[in-house]
Amino acid sequence: MSSPPKVLVTGSSGHLGKALMLTLSHYGFTPTGIDIKPSPLTTHVGTIADPDFVSSVFTTLHPDVEYVIHTATLHKPHICSHTKADFIATNITGTLNLLEASVARQGGVKTFVFISTTSAFGGSLTAGPGLPAVWIDEGVVPKPKNVYGVTKISAEDVCELVNKESGLPVVVLRTSRFFPEGDDDEERRGSMGDDNLKVLELGYRRVDIADVVGACVKAMEKGPGLKGKWGKYIISAPTVFKREEVVLKGLDRDAGEEYCKAVEGAREVFEGKGWKFLKRVDRVYDSDLARRELGWEAVYTFERAVKKVKEGKDWRSELTGRVGKLGYHDMF
Repeated sequence: MSSPPKVLVTGSSGHLGKALMLTLSHYGFTPTGIDIKPSPLTTHVGTIADPDFVSSVFTTLHPDVEYVIHTATLHKPHICSHTKADFIATNITGTLNLLEASVARQGGVKTFVFISTTSAFGGSLTAGPGLPAVWIDEGVVPKPKNVYGVTKISAEDVCELVNKESGLPVVVLRTSRFFPEGDDDEERRGSMGDDNLKVLELGYRRVDIADVVGACVKAMEKGPGLKGKWGKYIISAPTVFKREEVVLKGLDRDAGEEYCKAVEGAREVFEGKGWKFLKRVDRVYDSDLARRELGWEAVYTFERAVKKVKEGKDWRSELTGRVGKLGYHDMF
């Protein structure tokens, strides 16, 4: 009997990395984790910015790696604690180191999954007050607003370059927000309770971490069969809104009414809980391409969350609780 395929998870001490390390065995894989920060689930400690460390992982420590899920990154909160050079070293050079080691591995890596972010769309995301909500799909051109967005988009481009030059199957997943921390916008954070806000976000800009894991698994499986062995996908809970001008304009005028039109019973559940609706929604993430091309199906939807809230049950996945709040490392 052959052993389960081995998956290298970078950033194994972070939120998504931890989720992958906890669950990949249930999908029939054997995960091994690397991170700059030690943790009970991190197999080897080191920085992906060091090509010698990365090379040793593929040639000496784990020469049998068949898949890579690259979650390691400097995040937006690191802008206050790290330099632009740090971001370039980790997010761009580190990604290139992993890609080149994947190409060089004897026998080849079957799929390289790069975790990117919807926040890299930057200036393309928001419409000013009085304008319809912006519909965000894979055809929207990113306009990064900070070094985090710039380096994530640059790393995506490096992924595509290596894919074209080597034929390495690469799948880029632009994930919407799945972190458990409170919103970084003080006004939004203070407008309503944390659960209230996060449930609403499932309707247009959030995804449960368990569904991100599911997307990673689908990406590994489908990567070699994609056209050009390449794909780039938004990963967000399916929106409850339709791509219709009247709806997008309604989200600018009175988002609460659009929620209630879209999901039967939402108004009653929110009123019973004493929850509010957002006054305005400025963007809508469309993850339908991932459903069609990867066969990914999100489980933790807005509709499901409303049902669970009505029943007095937790609307999150069990995995969300297991991962917990980890914060962001302060080391380079």
